[in-house]
Amino acid sequence: MDCHSHFLFCFLEVLTIAKLDHQLNEEIQDKEVRLIGEDGAQLGIVSAQQANEMAEEQGLDLVKISPNAVPPVCKIMDYSKFCFDQKKREKEAKKNQKVVEIKEIRMSPSIDTNDLNTKIKSALKFLGDGNRVKVSVRFRGREMAHTDIGEKLLMDFAAACAETATMEKNPKLEGRFMAIFLAPKKQ
Repeated sequence: MDCHSHFLFCFLEVLTIAKLDHQLNEEIQDKEVRLIGEDGAQLGIVSAQQANEMAEEQGLDLVKISPNAVPPVCKIMDYSKFCFDQKKREKEAKKNQKVVEIKEIRMSPSIDTNDLNTKIKSALKFLGDGNRVKVSVRFRGREMAHTDIGEKLLMDFAAACAETATMEKNPKLEGRFMAIFLAPKKQ
C-alpha cells in the first residue's frame, strides 16, 4: 500500500465517521421516501432510486433528514453547504455565549474601613462585568470565638453592594471561613 492510497483510505474513513447523523445518496436503501425539493416544496412519495436520480440531475445530494418517519423524509440539497452553515451557526452561538465566573474576595474580621472600601469597589466592578462574587472572611486563632464580627462584616458588605447585587446565601461558617455569594441583579 503506497502513501497516496493510505492517505485516501484514512481520508475516506474520517468522512464516514463525520457524517454518521445523515445518510446520503446511495446510502439510502429504503423502498420509498417522502421527497422535499431544494426550495422546500413537497415532491411527494417516490422510490429512493428515483429520488437519487432527481438529485443527480440537479447536481445536488439526497439527504435523509428524518429516518424515523414513515416513509423516511429526504431532501435534495447541497450537503457540503449545509454542513458549512451548521458549523458557522454553532461557532456563532459559541461566540455569543457568556461564561459566568465566580470571583472571590477574602477579608479578615479586623479589616480597616479603607481596605473594606477598596474590596467593595472591586466587588462592584466584578458584579458590573456580570460575574458572581464570593465574599469570605477568614478567622485565625482566637478570632474563632468572635464569628459574630465576621457575620456583621459580611452583612455590611452585602448592604454596600445592594444596588447592583443580590445576596444568594446568608453568611455560613465552614471551618475557619464564613462566606456569602453575591449575584448581579438582572437588568
